[in-house]
Amino acid sequence: MYAQSKKLLQKTREHLNIDTGWRFAFGHPFDTNKDFNNGTSYFSYLAKAGYGDGAAAPDFDDRPWRKLDLPHDWAVEASFSEKASFSHGFKAIGRNFPEKSIGWYRKKIRIAKDDFGKRITVAFSGVFRNSIVWVNGHYLGTEPSGYNGFEYDITDYLNYGGDNTIAVRVDATMEEGWFYEGAGIYRHVWLNKTNPVHVATNGTFVSTALNNDVATVHAKVTVNNDGRSNSTFTIMQAVYDQNGRVVATQETGQISLSAFKQEDFTNTLAISHPNLWSVDVPYRYKLVTTILQNNVPIDQYETRFGIRTIRFDANTGFYLNGKRFEIKGTNNHQEHAGVGTAIPDELQYYRIAKLKEMGSNAYRCSHNPPTPELLDACDSLGMLVIDENRLMGINDYHFDNMKKLIQRDGNHPSVISWSIGNEEWGIENSETGARIATTMQAYVKSLDSTRAVTAAFSGGWGQGISSVMELIGFNYIAQENPDAQHQKYPWQKGWGTEEGSTFSTRGIYFTNDSLHYKAAYDAKPRPNAYSIEEGWNYYVKRPFLAGMFIWTGFDYRGEPTPYSWPSIGSYFGMLDQCGFPKDDVWYLRAWWGNKPVLHILPHWNWKGREGQPINVWVYSNFDEVELFLNDKSKGKKLIPKNGHLEWKVPYTAGRLKAIGYTAGKLMLTEMVQTTDLPARLTMNAHKNTIKADGKDVAIIAVSALDKKGLPIPDANNEVTFNLTGSGRIIGVGNGNPTSLEPDKYLPLLVNLPIENLKELPVSDTLNRAEVMPGFDDHSWKKAFTDLTDTSKKAWVYRGTITLTDTMSQSSLTFFYKSIGKKQSIYVNGYLVAANLDAHENGDIITINRRYLHAGKNMVAIVTLPLRKKHDWDVLNTNPGLIQYSVPAPAWKRKLFNGLAQVIVQSDGKAKGNITITATAKGMKKSELVVHTVK
Repeated sequence: MYAQSKKLLQKTREHLNIDTGWRFAFGHPFDTNKDFNNGTSYFSYLAKAGYGDGAAAPDFDDRPWRKLDLPHDWAVEASFSEKASFSHGFKAIGRNFPEKSIGWYRKKIRIAKDDFGKRITVAFSGVFRNSIVWVNGHYLGTEPSGYNGFEYDITDYLNYGGDNTIAVRVDATMEEGWFYEGAGIYRHVWLNKTNPVHVATNGTFVSTALNNDVATVHAKVTVNNDGRSNSTFTIMQAVYDQNGRVVATQETGQISLSAFKQEDFTNTLAISHPNLWSVDVPYRYKLVTTILQNNVPIDQYETRFGIRTIRFDANTGFYLNGKRFEIKGTNNHQEHAGVGTAIPDELQYYRIAKLKEMGSNAYRCSHNPPTPELLDACDSLGMLVIDENRLMGINDYHFDNMKKLIQRDGNHPSVISWSIGNEEWGIENSETGARIATTMQAYVKSLDSTRAVTAAFSGGWGQGISSVMELIGFNYIAQENPDAQHQKYPWQKGWGTEEGSTFSTRGIYFTNDSLHYKAAYDAKPRPNAYSIEEGWNYYVKRPFLAGMFIWTGFDYRGEPTPYSWPSIGSYFGMLDQCGFPKDDVWYLRAWWGNKPVLHILPHWNWKGREGQPINVWVYSNFDEVELFLNDKSKGKKLIPKNGHLEWKVPYTAGRLKAIGYTAGKLMLTEMVQTTDLPARLTMNAHKNTIKADGKDVAIIAVSALDKKGLPIPDANNEVTFNLTGSGRIIGVGNGNPTSLEPDKYLPLLVNLPIENLKELPVSDTLNRAEVMPGFDDHSWKKAFTDLTDTSKKAWVYRGTITLTDTMSQSSLTFFYKSIGKKQSIYVNGYLVAANLDAHENGDIITINRRYLHAGKNMVAIVTLPLRKKHDWDVLNTNPGLIQYSVPAPAWKRKLFNGLAQVIVQSDGKAKGNITITATAKGMKKSELVVHTVK
């Protein structure tokens, strides 16, 4: 039966990515003239259907707007300012910067005539923040949070067989968190097409139980009937293994569902000898749900899931697949050097892989729902997840957000816990907080009873929220006593949701507060906090605690504690904002991982400190280590369990060598040595072949080598990048938390409206003296004052644009919108366009620079007037914008302590080679080729 339905299956469901080909421009939070006059019409979009005006109107001229692809974060493109938000990394957006706090996006999509009769929705994975969406001028809704995905049905608003306009206004003036959050449509956008009877969005929930090597799969499916009549159908479900083999099927037949109703149905399937999902073998199955009418498939929905068992115990911690499992986690925000919050999917995988290399097996989404692609990476690479809610509360808004989170993410085997909140200082120690947490916890359990519910708690334990949670999250245990909490609430499970924290700057080994540098030796950040080593030693000795999540895995923009301006990023990470490891990574590799580790810090370039003692640390998981300076032993030491070794070594240029021993046998040798001056650059990509899909990326590490080929750990040369071929650079970084260099290099676009536009009626359009710059127009009326006067045969309009010296040296582009039935255009008396017929899409006119000069330039338009066909017609009175543009400058970035990063993306146009060249003054250049394939 299933094979037959598969054979009959047509294109019943489409899930189309519409990230490409958007237009973007800045609006304004309170100056409507700068906000494209949105919301100023006699009838607003809230008063009458289809009355989206200004940039929300379908016929709005967005040709002068910047072209871009999504995801997009305009905050990462912004300059820095000391007046900007500490939390958001001093990026010049927010309340003090209204000119850069509202963003508009527009895109045209074509809908085929054959799509009529389908249900069509537009879905946004995340927009930061406070977004308003229109389609063809119809207001769809507002989503205040920057982290919630949302979807709108646009079926009845569409022009089938023609173009349709999506418009989005984004207001990033207000922050939700206290960390960098970006701005704009920073996650994917999708167009979904289904038949009226279909599986709802995120409409499956798969839970599994394991007994005697047989997995019972409970597959709940939510079906919508969005049609206008009752419908009868069959639900068929099949489970596929990773080889594409069907391992279980089940059918529910002759179901009736009324029009405009939604209903849940559940099938139970059995899988013998299942492959279990784990962090080491992240095996996943695929559930295919097919809806059939008269034996013909009308919808098909795929769900990835994993089979695994999870359990928390109040006395012995966490169990995965029946075995005790130590949580070795990190907290992370969604942000990366060069791209901000607009992280390409491949970069999500790169970041999770970096954490796994460190020995980490768990990820806390701090402090908001993640992008779905992050969870896909965790599923496929093997990383456990705390999926975190953004805002506590018990009203419909809060519950709806929590429900959407669980429905969206509930099939990810990586997710082991739902977090309902984090450090809710206003309520966490009160009875109010306890009531809210109790209600939220019960609500979550009503939706998903298979996972534990947690909340992160930072102080005042034994009361409020901490007294009611089934799984308490301890933040910074040095402030309180988990042992006392465990004794008071012996039924309560626990883990460290934020623990182990340190301030460090990658590659820095002497603290210099004037430069905002913190030495990379694992020091506790304050007296009432634990270092990484102290935190891990505390948790590993207490089996009732399931493990800990370090603050943080990656550095992130904003919250540059313990400093302020000009620091713009955090110092907490085990890896910097680029993912380059700090030295603490090797401590964790030693005690979290299962591979031999031997690591020396610091580097050995200390010119000017000859004879001065240098702190030398060694991270290793061998039994003992012997240290040598220029082949002279500095002693052999036993390594304490979960600890490290230290020496004081007077500096002398040369080689510092460590030898690791286990049971007296030499196992590994590691060395750092003094390097020479920078001689050449080198580049290494995390992969050298990427998909030619316009989305895939290569993350490239750039470093400096001396004449012997040794990496130079303190190089800070400025590197310039050039790219040729079928790709583009989308971001640069270097991990320096004090760097104010740009992450992106963009073309400059300046749109100039024609100012002081005036009008004069004339008898004809031929040889008009009024187009000459010296003509006296002081008595002319303001343009379009007599628009309704149909007796006038022709009009001359005059206005000015003001150019700087630089602007006047470049040709300009006039995005002209017809204001006449036929028109000719003059600039400073020179004819630049003759006898243009009016048409809906306007004209693009190049104004040669030889017609221009610095200061005021006169623009004249001679027209035959437009006429209304109906009294209610609105004639165009905006001739458009004149644009000055400058190509993007060369991409560049300084090395920071020897390293920088450039992210290269395929352009989606064709397969071929991308060649990246890196140059720096006085050094041999480096060239790297990345291949793109279909």
